[in-house]
Amino acid sequence: MSVSMRLKRFGSKMRPFYRVVIQDSHSANVGKTIDEIGFYRPIDAENQIQLDKEKVQAWLLKGAQPSPTVKGLLNKQGIAIVRKPSQE
Repeated sequence: MSVSMRLKRFGSKMRPFYRVVIQDSHSANVGKTIDEIGFYRPIDAENQIQLDKEKVQAWLLKGAQPSPTVKGLLNKQGIAIVRKPSQE
């Protein structure tokens, strides 16, 4: 099972609110999530991004692939994207 970090949209029209979640990459965006690791509020000026760094690093080590948007959010927060060690 391949796992991805992606945004799940909540909020009302013109007031989006996103949760950063871990999901099976083959499931729909509105499908069941495995874990929630933070949130992103693009409208707010303060507390725009909040991520649980320990959970993020743990999922990256397990092989979770961040979406391009989540990868940008991780870079803004200064979280290094650690790759899973190769099995050679």
